[in-house]
Amino acid sequence: MANILKVETPRNYLEYMGAKSIHPLVGVVDFENVSPIHSSLNDYGVYAVFIHECIPGNLTYGTGAFDHASGNVICVAPGQIGGREDDGAAFDLDGWAVLFHPDLLIGTHLEKNMAQFSYFDYSANEALMTNDDERALIISLIKSIRDEIERPADAEQNSIIVSYISAMLHFLNRAYLRQFRQLRQSDNDILVRLSSLLNDFYASGQQHTVGVPGVQYFAEKLCMSPNYFSDMMRKTVGENASIFIRKHIIRLAKNKLVAMGNVSQVAYDLGFEYPQHFTRMFKKHTGITPSQYLSSI
Repeated sequence: MANILKVETPRNYLEYMGAKSIHPLVGVVDFENVSPIHSSLNDYGVYAVFIHECIPGNLTYGTGAFDHASGNVICVAPGQIGGREDDGAAFDLDGWAVLFHPDLLIGTHLEKNMAQFSYFDYSANEALMTNDDERALIISLIKSIRDEIERPADAEQNSIIVSYISAMLHFLNRAYLRQFRQLRQSDNDILVRLSSLLNDFYASGQQHTVGVPGVQYFAEKLCMSPNYFSDMMRKTVGENASIFIRKHIIRLAKNKLVAMGNVSQVAYDLGFEYPQHFTRMFKKHTGITPSQYLSSI
């Protein structure tokens, strides 16, 4: 089984790289300041954007390889696996990274618009190519995020950070639309297929007739036995299929809790027959109840 770094928060990645972590939901890495570094194969619970002059080779993405031949920007989203397992060798790396937790976006315009940035999709497994002007703009925005993080926190700080992130993502979208008019699909990647099935399941409202989806449901859709499906997931991401599915549901639940403000309504909207079943699952995976999560927001 691969040695995978769990990046549940920006701090997890920053501490691994030896960078300073200040804000609980956002982190910035200047790789020139932390090099030489050790590579890592990461299980992302955050969004991340990496921009380099030269992307290191032999990167994995899901169960396949990441094509970096013609690009200098890598974008990943929660629930994705990517990077390169540490082989013990340290190396120098240029460029920047900005990582932000989905909770930062809750209640903002960007939360509702993240789906438009298709380069975060698991099937977009090629690096983005930015021109010199775009690269300079993106790095300047990352530096602005870093500078804002280092200021004393106040009521406007998160809104300002989100506005910088939004501008950065739109500049990247310009590069994406220029480069990938026709998105290539990696149908042989189990994570691509599972992520697509999860998104389609809830987008089409199937939870209202099927209920909360489980391993059996997705194993059938993928034409696998439940045991084989779970074994594939353990070998790929280091955890069983049910946990991967539940993490996706938890991310949906957090967004719906803020939007609806009612635990029972969210439970039924996610396909749970009883709200207490939803509360039990939420607390098991987050350590707090849905009501406590709402209070913390």
